[in-house]
Amino acid sequence: MMKKNRFWDQPWTLSITASILLSLSFPPFDLSILQIPAFVFLFRIAIISRSNREAILYTYPAFVLWNLFVTYWLMMATVAGGLAAILANAAIMVIPLLVIRSLFKSDINPILASFFAAAVWVSYEFLHHNWDLAWPWLTLGNGWSNLINVIQYISVTGVFGISFWIVFTAALIYNYIVDPVKPILYSAIIIFLAFPVFSILSIIMQTQEQGEPVEVAIIQPNSDSYEDYGGLGSLDALLDKLLRMSGETVTENTDVLIWPENAIDAGLQFNNRYFTTIQDSLDKWNTTLIAGVGYVEIYDDENRPAVVRKSDMGRMYNVFNAAFYFDSDRSKHVYRKGKLVPLVERFPFVEFFQTIDIFGWVDWGELVGYGLGEEANNFNVNGSPTPALICYDSVFPGWVNKFAQNGAGFLTIITNDGWWGDSNGHVQHFAFARLRAIEQRKWIARSANNGISGIISPDGKVQVATEYWTEDAFTFTIYDRDIPTFFTKYGDWFSYLMLLSTAAGIGMIFFKKER
Repeated sequence: MMKKNRFWDQPWTLSITASILLSLSFPPFDLSILQIPAFVFLFRIAIISRSNREAILYTYPAFVLWNLFVTYWLMMATVAGGLAAILANAAIMVIPLLVIRSLFKSDINPILASFFAAAVWVSYEFLHHNWDLAWPWLTLGNGWSNLINVIQYISVTGVFGISFWIVFTAALIYNYIVDPVKPILYSAIIIFLAFPVFSILSIIMQTQEQGEPVEVAIIQPNSDSYEDYGGLGSLDALLDKLLRMSGETVTENTDVLIWPENAIDAGLQFNNRYFTTIQDSLDKWNTTLIAGVGYVEIYDDENRPAVVRKSDMGRMYNVFNAAFYFDSDRSKHVYRKGKLVPLVERFPFVEFFQTIDIFGWVDWGELVGYGLGEEANNFNVNGSPTPALICYDSVFPGWVNKFAQNGAGFLTIITNDGWWGDSNGHVQHFAFARLRAIEQRKWIARSANNGISGIISPDGKVQVATEYWTEDAFTFTIYDRDIPTFFTKYGDWFSYLMLLSTAAGIGMIFFKKER
């Protein structure tokens, strides 16, 4: 009788070890390769568990610890909300693992089952990007954001291609450990090496052609996120500081100034005296501006969305986390943030709840939070279109891709990461932007209120990175690039392929059971 392996057959030991390995695989540690043994251990727990309930008992704590160790900073903004998000996200992660458990326990060929396992996990990640409780932070591919030489192929697959590579490799390794036959071993080696080779080919084939130069001026005001008007006492004082820093930074060649998310810390309507002051300065400097603003939009009965707030005077309105573009012809354009943090910025499924609240017992307009932007509109900076991706926007590859498909020549990210304090959150957020640069092969100009602001080139390399929690400003010349990548053209093609594969895998489970 074979003696039990004290590690391999101990679910609690495997669970804790997996959580530690997954946590170390994300920035700032960047030990990304540890995701593979972590998933081998998770698969082992799932298989040796005697039931789904027992599998949940052992794996849910692993997912909770992974969420906690990587995104503990959520609780620095709101303890209750952050803890709830961590517990809920961990619970959702258990679902794809239970499906994978069913795949491995069926008599499907182990290599095919491993492929289906990767498809299931990618399908989970993709679906989790696309509903009102979206939380894409722990997408496995995000853990590789600082190892750019290995992941250049995401200009074809998008970030989910990394997740597929990791889970497919881990599943094959697990199945080889259980049944050490050469076909499984060779498959594991081929899959593990194929994607880095694909990355090298992507680097070789990448075009070096540059478009028109664009000089950007990045402003990092380091305003206090927890104080009104950045701790300066009034909106006039805050605006004076932003204009002073801008005037000291711009050159005669500056095409666009970029201020961070919530730079103008107030809810303003489209026409106001502050915007006039800004425009007068821009006229003097002969440049344009992208700035984060709290935007109050007023509605009448004909153009109102489903859920609105109402003022004491009965006027319907919504408040948007928005970006304004001040053009050289004194015109203004607005982008309304399209990806809002659940609960923190917007109440999930609010339209549904308002619909079923037939007696009007709840004022959903008061609960809704920010209004939801739906249009992926670019700003035209002297002939070079660019979005103003606001904070959370930049973590969604599919949303960013819409701006690229609409003609963006470079990507602008404005954010305020000061809510998280001096934690790993701002480091991770900056690193994830490198993935968007590679996927789209576009330059990124990033302005963060407290840092990290910077410039990222189309190959994901960091050209400039400011210090965190400092006041800073700089200019840099980037380039407009209008050459679409495969991912730009075809978007979520890989994710939809994984969804179809998942459906096929689940279908095979039922078919095998029937037989």
